[in-house]
Amino acid sequence: MIYIESDSRDPYFNLALEEYVFEHFDRTEEYFLLWQNANTIVVGKFQNTAEEVNQEFVDKNKIKVARRLSGGGAVYHDDGNLNFTYIVDQGDRDLFSFEAFAAPIIRALKTFGLDAEFTGRNDLLLEGKKISGSSQYVKKGRIMNHGCIMLDSNVANVADALKPKAAKFESKSIKSVRSRVTTINANLMEPISMDTFKAAIVKEIEGSENMRRYTLTEEDRQAIEKLRSEKYATWDWNYGRSPVYDYKQERKFDFGLVSVNAQIKQGVIEEIRIFGDFFGNGDIQELEASLAGEKLDDGFGARIERKINLEHYIKGMTGQQLQELLR
Repeated sequence: MIYIESDSRDPYFNLALEEYVFEHFDRTEEYFLLWQNANTIVVGKFQNTAEEVNQEFVDKNKIKVARRLSGGGAVYHDDGNLNFTYIVDQGDRDLFSFEAFAAPIIRALKTFGLDAEFTGRNDLLLEGKKISGSSQYVKKGRIMNHGCIMLDSNVANVADALKPKAAKFESKSIKSVRSRVTTINANLMEPISMDTFKAAIVKEIEGSENMRRYTLTEEDRQAIEKLRSEKYATWDWNYGRSPVYDYKQERKFDFGLVSVNAQIKQGVIEEIRIFGDFFGNGDIQELEASLAGEKLDDGFGARIERKINLEHYIKGMTGQQLQELLR
């Protein structure tokens, strides 16, 4: 496994770095990246940025907003947050299975006397509170599994920068973001530094992998900067696709939150946009295009399942669930 540590705190550079390694580095190798961002909200690929971000707070506090390649929910990054990325062959790994990737982090935390628990879709908890979440991007037999770990993050900013969705809490007694998250250092008698924590994670991976370090070349950096400026730092990538349509509905399912914005006339979908913190492999715009022109009758759900592989776009969703969301 090849280890790359980014020396940049720019979220647009770091997200471009991930994609560059994923797309252009030797596919016979596996990679592990560690990186940090200055104050940033990172939204999932399928999310409506305008509905996830407290824009007034973000503008006032000069917080950047960036979109990643993978699905899942919005997260807040700062200097107390460590981000990790695995880029590996899919092989016989189950898609959107995160526990194996979290194992070295759990072992690293154990060396500091902390017992972290993997739970839910993709979360690591300490004493019942979230310290880490992960998501995945899959393409042509390769997996990018990445996540963030809150070592010493500003929990107040986590709460204030993001808009919690009421649908997420319908079946929960937990009422706020603050009550759901914690940091590693908040659970230690003596706080540890970021360098100490990084070293512990790298040591755990080195214990099970033949790891060697790679330093980005000038050619690498130029290519990453180009991708940064042409994609990750653009408004179209980070804020685009935020429509206002006549019909809007959202629902929390076991596999994630799904929100639809649609233009429906005489029972026929004219246009539709789908957002959420779900996971999926396909281009959501392909699904949206396939749904345009469909009639919302009683047979809609079954018909869509015959015509479209919904699992490819929204893992876990059935045609019946989509029908209920649109009726």
